[in-house]
Amino acid sequence: MTTDLAIYDMDRTVTRYATYTPFLLHCALHRAPWRLLLIPFAILSMLAYVGKLIDRGRLKEINHRLLLGHNRHPSELQPLVDSFATKVLAHNIRPGAHDAIGRDKAEGRRVVMATASYRFYAREIAERLGFDDCIGTNSILGLDERVHAKIDGENCYGPAKLRMIRDWLATSGLEHGHVRFYSDHASDAPVFEWADEPVAVNPHDRLKKLAAERGWQIEDWD
Repeated sequence: MTTDLAIYDMDRTVTRYATYTPFLLHCALHRAPWRLLLIPFAILSMLAYVGKLIDRGRLKEINHRLLLGHNRHPSELQPLVDSFATKVLAHNIRPGAHDAIGRDKAEGRRVVMATASYRFYAREIAERLGFDDCIGTNSILGLDERVHAKIDGENCYGPAKLRMIRDWLATSGLEHGHVRFYSDHASDAPVFEWADEPVAVNPHDRLKKLAAERGWQIEDWD
């Protein structure tokens, strides 16, 4: 039996603003405020990324280590994840996202989040919004059962996001039918091209142009 899917990017699609750096700042502020003194080093890492000295995955690992620490036990992270998810749902969800999720679920679609953000906190946001599944960037869980500042596998971004969606489908044993995909950013072009119904949500200029060229639907969720 085939299952129709609705797949959503998270940052700046479901949410108005990105969540990764705010999550790390939230953790530093509530657990170890002294780590805020390391923000200049985080800015240097961002400049290294802009200068193409490091990739996005390495940027995430560096900032994770600076603001959250080398490793943390899940029991330490969960209160931070819970409080951050509460904050995101209260102040950082596009109104149209709620409407789209409700519509897709009413149509019988399996609703899936696919995000470049770390899955260990994105999953909590997804569950509270009513998503059935969450695909995201995974952190290594060591033999010490602690979450490390190291990506497990690929950063769920660009072409890697499509590979991770396909891997998830293969692992879950799902035979998908019609796929509707929502995102705000042109980096998701591989998934847009793969989906049956691409929807550009509050797109930035590059995606707006691409959507117009391809005839993709454009929606404003604000």
